Amino acid sequence: MSATDPITISVGNREGAVVLAVGGEVDLVTIPALEDAIGGVVADNPAALVIDLTAVEFLASAGLRLLAATHEEVSKSAPFAVVARGPATRRPIQLTGLDEAFPLYQTLEDALTDVRDGKLKR
Repeated sequence: MSATDPITISVGNREGAVVLAVGGEVDLVTIPALEDAIGGVVADNPAALVIDLTAVEFLASAGLRLLAATHEEVSKSAPFAVVARGPATRRPIQLTGLDEAFPLYQTLEDALTDVRDGKLKR
């Protein structure tokens, strides 16, 4: 990630889940790229989707809305979870009550363990 690239997005498959890892800033400028990436993943009907925000430095309200909308869409057919451990991500998710809408994990490994063990439900 550079000064001209305020967001990084990578998609991979791990332990039966699609992991969409995000880094940098999630705000009005970068949200279209994230929406496109999530849309591409959702169109492929993943068995489970984990969004990893570990490397996110700033999460604006647009990002929170996108997480809520993604959860609403994906959870109809597959388990969905978010990984967020830093104050820039975990705190806004908790303050808005989104942690009660979808599973929120401290680590990607914990989320993937629950996917593998069948504990992550729709």
